[in-house]
Amino acid sequence: MEKQVLESSVERTFQYQDSLPSLPVPPLDESLSKYLDAVKPFLNQEEYQRTEDIVKKFKNGIAKELHQKLLERAKTRRNWLEDWWLNVAYLDLRIATQIHCNMGGPGPYIEHCWPPKDGTQIERACISIWHTLNFWHLLRAEKVAIERSQDAILDMYQFRMLFCTCRIPGIPRDSIGSYFKTETEGECPSHLIVLCRGRVFAFDATHEGSVVTPPEMIRQLTYIQKRCHSEPDGPGVAALTSNERTKWAELREYLIDLDPKNLTLLEKIQRSLFVVCLDDSSPHATPENYTEVARLGLTGDPTVRWGDKSYNSIFFSNGTCSAFCDHSPFDAMALITMLSYAEKKIIENEGKWKGSDKVRDMPWPEELVFTVDQKIINEIESTKESYYKKVSDLQLVSYAFTSFGKALIRKKKLHPDTFVQLALQLAYYKCHGRPGCCYETATTRRFYHGRTETIRSCTGEAVEWCKSMLDPSDSTYKRLQLMHKAFAKHNKMRKECENGKGFDRHLLGLLLIAQEQGLPVPELYVDKAFTASGGGGNFVLSTSLTGYTRFSGGALPMVEHGYGFFYAIRDDRIVIICSAWKSCPETDAEVLSKTVFQSLQDMLQLTVAAQL
Repeated sequence: MEKQVLESSVERTFQYQDSLPSLPVPPLDESLSKYLDAVKPFLNQEEYQRTEDIVKKFKNGIAKELHQKLLERAKTRRNWLEDWWLNVAYLDLRIATQIHCNMGGPGPYIEHCWPPKDGTQIERACISIWHTLNFWHLLRAEKVAIERSQDAILDMYQFRMLFCTCRIPGIPRDSIGSYFKTETEGECPSHLIVLCRGRVFAFDATHEGSVVTPPEMIRQLTYIQKRCHSEPDGPGVAALTSNERTKWAELREYLIDLDPKNLTLLEKIQRSLFVVCLDDSSPHATPENYTEVARLGLTGDPTVRWGDKSYNSIFFSNGTCSAFCDHSPFDAMALITMLSYAEKKIIENEGKWKGSDKVRDMPWPEELVFTVDQKIINEIESTKESYYKKVSDLQLVSYAFTSFGKALIRKKKLHPDTFVQLALQLAYYKCHGRPGCCYETATTRRFYHGRTETIRSCTGEAVEWCKSMLDPSDSTYKRLQLMHKAFAKHNKMRKECENGKGFDRHLLGLLLIAQEQGLPVPELYVDKAFTASGGGGNFVLSTSLTGYTRFSGGALPMVEHGYGFFYAIRDDRIVIICSAWKSCPETDAEVLSKTVFQSLQDMLQLTVAAQL
């Protein structure tokens, strides 16, 4: 899906929201036969036979009734999955979501306007923030162009969550506070939060009805930075957001009981446009190697990240930067659209501010001073300790594969995304000697409030091709034939998923209906095949294409023995972010990445050999 982001003057951003089709419930038979097909690579003959029987029993038994109830649910809702997904995938989780679920990625500005350079942190932050504020302004006026895939209009709802949105910890479930409003809907909060050296500040991003300019913002951020650098560090309350959710919910309640003023401060952070993080680190970054800035963006100093905020804009002291987001309110593409808009404007102005240097007289930033006691101070310390212990176990690399990119792959009449997915399958097979169950994100945004469906990339066709590639006795012709089969299968699945004909969300829906009805968990969900093929959040490869822009991003692995593998495909290169846990002896993100790069070359060789 390649996009052109324009300021649209004709259509209003949200004008088609009410006419988007409802999310469909696929036919039961189709979903179950797709499921059977997907589990095959992970089972021997005997196990497969058993799973086939379980599926048959399910289909002719309880599934009929569950499916019927799901259809009834879908009659009364435009998106039968929406609140379920939000809860099950995000808000019900009790783990430390800031570590395990948040997403983020490095800014690519080092490749053009802004090479790493000390002393540029504040100036660059202000220019970047200014363009982001203009995007907010366009969104409020509904002038952000509606996105389309082929000719289908895509749901734009997620864009509302980029600003003034925050996850709020709760027991037994978190919630999302979203305070964004378009101009026609009314007043929208307009203040920014700045985190620096354990302290929290706020200032209004508008003054007398217009967005504050970069020179005005420089005044505000310089004031904050000077104070933070000349006075003792603050308590670092932000670190508490990196806790396990129940723990953070309890500590949040404790803070509020300690002093009701703390609630006012927490709400001010929740309602803010977004959070600006002034980070003292200076991560190394080159166009070919984003490892350090990607790692620090995702797992840096927890006292200068508000992990629950839908958007943290992080600026490091050498002028590099990163985005860091709570994943629950939106998927990465909405963020990338906004960042690409800002990047385009930064390039147009050569990374400089070319407007007026006039600084209006406006209020200085206010510090949000939390009332804390010894218990909170101790909790912040122990939270930081366990955070650093956890993230020190993370292995994360981010490299650019520069031999070729989208241009050459398209020239070979192959789909670039499928190309990378198959290279990853081959690399995993080479490294581990077995198929790797894989989750790839497909977008379902052509439906009302649609988010994602799972493409299970590890198909029987992909595995046959991997085996052929590793069998020295197989001919180039055979390998090529099998590769084309694997491509066709993947492309077909992507299309089905985007059109609401995937099966993973459907199976989840049937399970949740059973749970709501107080019925026992159907056998299908406790069968070895379900987990072995990735079901129930057990995918060894958690992957996503972050689009065809300069923005790459990523998240951490889904399971202890797994990988996170995320990639941006550009005309001349492919930029990847790969993560794994050091404590798992059999995974190695560095080795997998290099093997993927080798596999990309192998695949190109195959297409070249075919033409000889």
